[in-house]
Amino acid sequence: MSKDPILVVNAGSSSVKAALFGAGETPLAAFSVTEVGGAAVLKTAAGERPCAAPDHEAAIGLILDDAAAAGFPVARLAGAGHRVVHGGRTLVEPVILDARAVAAIEACVPVAPLHNPHNLAAIRALALRAPDLPQVGVFDTAFHATNPEVALRYAIPAAEEARGIRRYGFHGISFASLVERLPAMLDGALPGRLLACHLGNGVSLCAIRSGRSAATTMGYSPLDGLTMGTRAGGIDGNAVLRIASDHGIDGATRILNRESGLLALGQASDMRALHAAGTAEARFAIDHFCYWAVRHAGSMIAAMGGLDGIAFTGGIGENDAEVRARICAGLAFLGVAVDGTANARNAPRIEAPGALPVVIVPAEEEAWIAAATRRLIAARGG
Repeated sequence: MSKDPILVVNAGSSSVKAALFGAGETPLAAFSVTEVGGAAVLKTAAGERPCAAPDHEAAIGLILDDAAAAGFPVARLAGAGHRVVHGGRTLVEPVILDARAVAAIEACVPVAPLHNPHNLAAIRALALRAPDLPQVGVFDTAFHATNPEVALRYAIPAAEEARGIRRYGFHGISFASLVERLPAMLDGALPGRLLACHLGNGVSLCAIRSGRSAATTMGYSPLDGLTMGTRAGGIDGNAVLRIASDHGIDGATRILNRESGLLALGQASDMRALHAAGTAEARFAIDHFCYWAVRHAGSMIAAMGGLDGIAFTGGIGENDAEVRARICAGLAFLGVAVDGTANARNAPRIEAPGALPVVIVPAEEEAWIAAATRRLIAARGG
């Protein structure tokens, strides 16, 4: 298996983030171009500077140029791994990005119009700049392909199901990385029935049974499920139709994805700001977040038939002791309890003596993408 660096790319609508990983997925360098198409800024370890990046191709070019200047020209790279939000029904594991795979990602654009086009733009831009560099797609939806059909299917007419309207789930790269690293934190054993909590600006829970996703809280899109930073979470379909009737489709999209969640309830989308504010609205927003986390946790635990451990990851999951304590307190009837001192210092293991394991697992999604990319390139003889 090659020890040459792997480039990991995460492209959004107006930004391209990239990181280089060496042998053992050791971080080597990180780059980003923000405000693509506008007043773009290139950020590296050396600082940031204005740049000309009218599109994703220009942004990729700037990143490759800076990587080369840092001693990592394209010729030195083993390959590139792309985070792709949606793989649909067919892309359920990392794949080499040949013409067929790119066409399959493009076929998912109707179900992921806010994400896949930008992922594709970066893939195509890198192919133009480095046509001989192997590229791999790693999909946020793939981990949940093991959910049973009864969990994935909405109770809607078959014609709508055929158009791709079904549950997919997201944060799969985070959960897959967590499953791979958790045994080392638990004396080599992965809990048979694990509640995994990815708590950040985006929030989802996953029921992981024997290392495989059995259920998750996000659905057709990342909007569903728990209260999030700016997303509403679960909301009645007729309420959505009412909002769309009042504000139009674009207005409803903006309200539900960018103006809701913690921001709508507490006037801040960042949990740290809510804690600091201390207002009645901020306290209610935190209460709402924790209530729905516990309520959805009950659903995930039911899908697994019980609970053997909990893992927290993501910015809130890793750093917010109060939120972790409140969620665990809501599950105390299942034998969950935290040690206050360990929890307050964000220790890797925070369960009280004799209680079910409760573990904090730092998110390492980019490193997992790099490792998956390296394995796949090695398997094909690259």
